[in-house]
Amino acid sequence: MPSSPTSELVLIFDFGSQYAQLIARRVRELNVFCQIVRHELSASRVAELKPKGIILSGSPYSVYETGAPKLDPAILNLGIPVLGLCYGMQLGCQILGAEVAGSTRREFGRAPIRVIDPDIILAGVPRETIVWMSHGDQVKATSSDFEVLAVTDTCPVAAVKHKSKPFYGLQFHPEVSHTPEGGRMLRNFLHDVCGCEGLWKIHTFIDRAIADIREKVGDKRVICGLSGGVDSSVVAALLLKAIGPQVACIFVDNGLLREGEADSVRHTFRDWFKAELHMADASTRFLDALKGVTDPQEKRKLIGFHFIEVFKEEAKSIPGAKYLAQGTLYPDVIESGGAKDGPAATIKMHHNVGGLPAELGFDLIEPLRDLFKDEVRKLGTELGLPDAVVWRHPFPGPGLSVRCLGEVTREKLEVLRQADVIFLEELLASDWYRKTAQAFAVLLPVQSVGVMGDGRTYENVVALRAVQTDDYMTADWSRLPQDLLATVSTRIINEVRGVNRVVYDISSKPPATIEWE
Repeated sequence: MPSSPTSELVLIFDFGSQYAQLIARRVRELNVFCQIVRHELSASRVAELKPKGIILSGSPYSVYETGAPKLDPAILNLGIPVLGLCYGMQLGCQILGAEVAGSTRREFGRAPIRVIDPDIILAGVPRETIVWMSHGDQVKATSSDFEVLAVTDTCPVAAVKHKSKPFYGLQFHPEVSHTPEGGRMLRNFLHDVCGCEGLWKIHTFIDRAIADIREKVGDKRVICGLSGGVDSSVVAALLLKAIGPQVACIFVDNGLLREGEADSVRHTFRDWFKAELHMADASTRFLDALKGVTDPQEKRKLIGFHFIEVFKEEAKSIPGAKYLAQGTLYPDVIESGGAKDGPAATIKMHHNVGGLPAELGFDLIEPLRDLFKDEVRKLGTELGLPDAVVWRHPFPGPGLSVRCLGEVTREKLEVLRQADVIFLEELLASDWYRKTAQAFAVLLPVQSVGVMGDGRTYENVVALRAVQTDDYMTADWSRLPQDLLATVSTRIINEVRGVNRVVYDISSKPPATIEWE
């Protein structure tokens, strides 16, 4: 039997770095399976997991600071290759007998380094190259057990190796794009130091996932909660490939969807994949519940409550269902503390089908729990999902209710849908849709004075929002071309009755959030 793609496990110890997930993504891009774990993981647990390598992340702390996160020193005696990055390098060097102290010359941002000895980790890297530094501390003195591999004008130990243990350290961040040769350095460590072959590929993941699903499910039925989003759609497509007619999909139309959303789900899964699809039209129920409600948190609570009730009612019509499938991704596992006692221990119960609770009485299946979003998109393409689904922007669980500020009504939703679809059409036509991570229209609860023809108007204001982000924890507003914004504004004002003003949101996250409510 061929090796499992997860057999080449690399553990990433998180010491509180803002780049921990980015390190993991870079490792996955090199076709090596990795998982983020908390820094308290013991040497005995590491030995049980049998990783091919370990990466120690950076940290906002100093290694000599009271309360700074530590590493079980015995991990460095297991014979497993270790790569320390920034704080991780300083911590590993300190454990192995080097001195770490604050520097009089801190380095933040781009810095030139000179390679003294490329060894394995810097093989193929130019003798002089640029790296991204972010440190105020330095390894000040090393014993004869260490060999310095690279320096900068102000940092005498920019890269280092231990002579008798498989420990390497880089004072800079190879995972960020500002270190041009960073990918080569990580590849050198993973392939040449750790001996990884690069088994983590989407087609091998599909084969393994299908086998796991079939083994777990047997002849039982599985319910898949569909939202129309990327994650739940990929889960459904994977399940259909694995167990076909044993899958029943439930899609709840809450009346708060974008234009054509329900039709798109129906066409993709009922017509294209020939899936058993239950379409629950509960739009009247949701809109009646939202009458007079203006507080966004109250909107979310009401929508969540009624979603669960509708889902439960629809699930009763599917006899013999034992399992419930959800599109939980690896970042959900990390953010919920799932890495506390080792790789992926706890799953966050919140996902894009509305946060279906355990009390529904089903056993959970979460086949995407080891994947990042970019890997899910690759998987969706491999499974035959259309690009419109694979590259669809995230859509909030409460739907347009949190983009229709104030009370939600059918009339206001119709105005919002028309404005939103125009915005998305123009983004697609100008090739800007995939350059943005999320884009949408917001209907504001204010009216503004305008002039149309020879008459005075007093009508609605629509705000446009487009952001760029990798992780959705932080986001910057998209610098859309002025001509594109002008086209969108003109179309909305001319084509959407009741709108006489369009504005563009130039707020970043933080301090703003991506959604307005």
